[in-house]
Formats: sequence, structure tokens, C-alpha cells
Amino acid sequence: MNFSYEEAYLDIEEPCSAQVNPKVQHVLQVYVYSIICILGFIGNTLVIITYAFYKRTKSMTDVYLLNVAIADILFVVALPLIIFSEQNGWALGTWSCKLLRGIYSINLYSGILLLACISLDRYMAIVQARRSFRLRSRTLIYSYLICAVVWFMGFILSLPTFVYYQRYKHNGLGVDISFYSSSDVTDNTTEEHEQLQTPSALLPGFEEEQYVCFFLFKDNTTAQHMKVLVPSSQMALGFFLPLLIMGFCYSQVVFTLLHAKNFQRHKAVRVVLTVVLVFIACHLPYNMALLYDTITMFSLKECSDDTTTRLVLALTESLAYLHCCLNPLLYAFVGVNFRNHFRKIVEDAWCLGKRYIGARRSSRATSDGYLSSRRSVEGAPSENATSFTM
Repeated sequence: MNFSYEEAYLDIEEPCSAQVNPKVQHVLQVYVYSIICILGFIGNTLVIITYAFYKRTKSMTDVYLLNVAIADILFVVALPLIIFSEQNGWALGTWSCKLLRGIYSINLYSGILLLACISLDRYMAIVQARRSFRLRSRTLIYSYLICAVVWFMGFILSLPTFVYYQRYKHNGLGVDISFYSSSDVTDNTTEEHEQLQTPSALLPGFEEEQYVCFFLFKDNTTAQHMKVLVPSSQMALGFFLPLLIMGFCYSQVVFTLLHAKNFQRHKAVRVVLTVVLVFIACHLPYNMALLYDTITMFSLKECSDDTTTRLVLALTESLAYLHCCLNPLLYAFVGVNFRNHFRKIVEDAWCLGKRYIGARRSSRATSDGYLSSRRSVEGAPSENATSFTM
């Protein structure tokens, strides 16, 4: 009697595919993420240029804003590199997987924690103005130390990414590749395992194996613990703690401004409320979806529910990424002085462009005159006196 693998597995129900819809993923990566990266790169580059050439870091807020811009620009540079590597099977190997994902994680944590530091500084400057004036004016070095601590915390919180992220071959089962133990995936260095664990060749409908970059653990116990620890730390320290700090500080700031006798107080209150509301609107949906996924990860769910959860996570994550484009507008360009510096950058860039065009034309005219003189005076030495100048 002949035995067929296909007939044996016809009655087996395939596992749920936890992958995001390819069309949705394509739209997010090609269009949405591209817009976010371009706008985020331009806005944060202008902030860095302003601090480098036009405005000195004279206060703690300036130091925090500069570091936020650095974190955001590193984030928008790492994101397209990650997408490119995903589409090409992480061809550069495990080191690129760890490095890119690690940089991505560090800047994600650091950027949000620095926003909390800005709210604390605004609280000290407005609510505790008398007590903190000398401290904030004479100890600018403290802001650099605080930023160093924030970056170090971002690195510590990203250690699981550096340690456990690996480039490995997806086993083709169509299930969620997140937090596999090493017994569940095929190692790209072991040919025997690759031959044994190839269900896509046996079962119809299974996806072909592909290289991925994600968490990989040696045992299931570690996988289960980290599967809860990583998203929990991301939600607690990457959203809820900064939200509590910002909520307390900015509520006190608004209360103080409303009791101040200043004709610009209402504008300042609107700015503060805009900062808080935009932060909540960008990050709350993703963290709520992540919280739901973390709570229900060990319970049985319908395939449709799991697919919906993955789709919601992908969409809300792109909304959270959008915040890096809005940071320059909310924290930097909303100030009059910063807008003046930005206008100066545009004017200087325009003048530089006109000088460059004029110099090219002048250089071309001089070159033509030089050639004609060479034709008229054969063998006579000549020197191009007009050089390219700015």
C-alpha cells in the first residue's frame, strides 16, 4: 500500500498565520514609513543644524531638545535599513540584525524618556521658578549627565535585543515567529536541521522558509519569561512612566500659567495641551494594542482575532512612529527664537545657492575667456585668476 504525505495531512487543520497582510505591510513599508522617515529626517536635521551653527545650548531644555533630535534622526535612519534588510533576508548576517534592531530600540526608549525630562525641566522653570533659577542657570553640566543616564537606560532596556535577536530561518509553519526557542526553528548553520524541519515540502499551503531577524531562545522557559518581560518593560518605561511624568508636570504648568498675569498665557497653555494630546494620540493606541496582545498571548484565540490583533499592532505602530516627525514642530519650531533661527537657515541656504550659481557662471565665463586668449597667444603662459568662491 502506497503512503502519501499529502493524503496523511489533508485532515490536519493548518495553524493560524500571524503574519500581517502582505498588501498592508507593503503600503506601510513603501509609503507610510517612507513619508515618516523623510519628514523626520528633514525636521530633526534642521534642529541639529540650528544648534550646531545658529543657536548655542544655553539651557537644560536646549540640551534635551538636541538629544531628542539625535535620537529621532537615528531612529528614522535605522528604520529604512531594517526594512531593506527584511526584504533581502538579512544578507549581512546576525551582526546587522543585532545592530540595527538594537539602535532602533535604544533610540525608541531614549527619545520618549527625554520628552519626560523636558516636561520636568518645564515644571522646574515655570512652577518652581524661584527655587530652580540658580540651579538651572549654573549647572548646565547636569543636563548632559542626565542625558547620558537616559541613553544608558535606553541601552540597558535594549539588552534583550542585543542578546537574543538572531538571524535564523523561519520554519515555514506560518505561525508567529515571535519568541521562538531554538528547538522551534531551523538554524542557518545546521544542514541536518534544515532537512528535518521542512514541512513546507510536505504540507500544501505552507509558506516557503525565509530568513528572519527576531528573538531566539535556547529553552521555552526563557522564551515565556521574555515574551512577557520585553513588551511589559516597553509599555511601563517607554510609555506609562513618561506619560505620568508629563501628566503631572504639565498639569502643574497649566495651573500656574492660568494664574499668571500674562497676556500670552493662553497661547502657552494651548502649546502645553497640544504637546500632551499629540503624545497620547500617537502612543496610546499602540500600547493599548500591545497590552491586549500581552495579556491574551497564552490563551486560545480564533485565527481571525489573532490576525486582527497583528493588523492593529502594525497600524498603531506606524502611528507611534509618526511622533518623531512632530517632535521638531512641537518642541522646537513652536518657539519664536527657534523659528527665527529656522528662517535664517532658509535665507542662508538661498543665498548660498545664488552664490553657487553665480560662481559657476563666472567660472564658465572666465574659462571661455581663458581659452580664447590661449588661442590668440600661442604658448604664452596664463593664469586663471577667478576661482570658485563662496
